[in-house]
Amino acid sequence: MKQPLLAIILIVSVLCNSTASCNEGDNMTNNKITIKVNSKTFTATLFNNGPAKAFKEILPLKLNMTELNGNEKYYDLSKNLPANSSNPETINNGDLALYGSKTIVLFYKTFSTSFSYTKLGQIEDPSGLAEVLGSENVSVVFELK
Repeated sequence: MKQPLLAIILIVSVLCNSTASCNEGDNMTNNKITIKVNSKTFTATLFNNGPAKAFKEILPLKLNMTELNGNEKYYDLSKNLPANSSNPETINNGDLALYGSKTIVLFYKTFSTSFSYTKLGQIEDPSGLAEVLGSENVSVVFELK
């Protein structure tokens, strides 16, 4: 009885490690994108989930993002993306998320929240992000790396 159970556990473990499908929220090393603001370029990693994959499929995008609350820029897409929102409790500088099913949000400050978002990805090194985004509306380019 123990040997078949161990064999099943081993097979599932190997499949999860090779496809990365068992951990939908984990980062994928091959899901890199660039986020360009003015002359500064940031590298972000998209998460391995349906909404992030749908976002990746519509790239490249040049978005005129609107300032909100002194901590985020947002843009309303013309079409809905799949959403799986939950409350993250804390938003981090460099988080990329979907609010509702069509609003792309790029956060440039860390803060607590009661709102729900679908996580799309994270900028690897958000140093200087707040400065380059500034306090006004800004043009942001999202591209595959």
